[in-house]
Amino acid sequence: MARLRIGSRGSQLALWQAHHISDLLRERGHEIELEIIKTTGDKITDVALAKVGTKGMFTKEIEEALAERRVDLAVHSLKDLPTELPPGFELVAITKRVNPHDVFLSVTYDCIDSLPKGARVGTSSLRRQAQLKAFRSDLDVHPLRGNVDTRVRKLEQGEYDAIILAAAGLTRLGKTQFIREYLPEKFMCPAAGQGALGIEIREGDAETRKHLEFLNDPDSRAATICERALLNKLGGGCQVPIGAFAEVKDGRLQLTGVVARPDGSEVLREYQQGSDPVKLGERVADALLQRGAVQILEDVYGATAATPQQP
Repeated sequence: MARLRIGSRGSQLALWQAHHISDLLRERGHEIELEIIKTTGDKITDVALAKVGTKGMFTKEIEEALAERRVDLAVHSLKDLPTELPPGFELVAITKRVNPHDVFLSVTYDCIDSLPKGARVGTSSLRRQAQLKAFRSDLDVHPLRGNVDTRVRKLEQGEYDAIILAAAGLTRLGKTQFIREYLPEKFMCPAAGQGALGIEIREGDAETRKHLEFLNDPDSRAATICERALLNKLGGGCQVPIGAFAEVKDGRLQLTGVVARPDGSEVLREYQQGSDPVKLGERVADALLQRGAVQILEDVYGATAATPQQP
């Protein structure tokens, strides 16, 4: 059996994910070491993610460790992984997906409908903000940064009336006590890849690939590759107002794609079915572009282009 070194971010959720993969590998007799790597996204904690505007902000330093052979594999939240990997890397496995949806959390209120006018809602995502504002333009939406613990604590301490987070991270960490509502994709379309883990290795590393291929879930891979194809065609990273949700039903892929203005004034939604993940993702993206997504995304990129780049 092999000795495998895993690179991971140091957040509580990232470590849970890395330990989860470590346990699966140890069950097969492998010896595992874990290296914690601080990424740019971990260092910038006082700026809304959408304002940083740099792809790979949660992955670049981990990929550098891979390239330098300090680690053999990286465990990522798939939604943080850019749709185009830099040369020299490959996505060897996409794990079985857990609940990909977003959830509404509140200490006081049972659902989004019950929030009073002007309620303060926290979210780190333009995608969530846009879809929320389309439904409730009267809400006061504020940026929310920090790890899952920090965000939940801010809610508990009364800084926000409600927050929107991914179900997957809360479930993995057992932080579900304030979940009041699971948000269906028809209302809040998730981020591409949400709920799945991506396992990245050096391109051509056949020995490591052989040990990791069992982690790949075919249906989750098909669905998330479809979502990532849509995101890639639209030219979006993980911090733009684009949602994508695909699932395999009766042997066919179904994909919903969303592009929205951050203020919620315009939401484009497209739904199609197909069999080829990449072709379906690109087809839905093309349909959105033809319906006006080009202008929305140009306006969004223009608004964030002047913000400082990562240090």
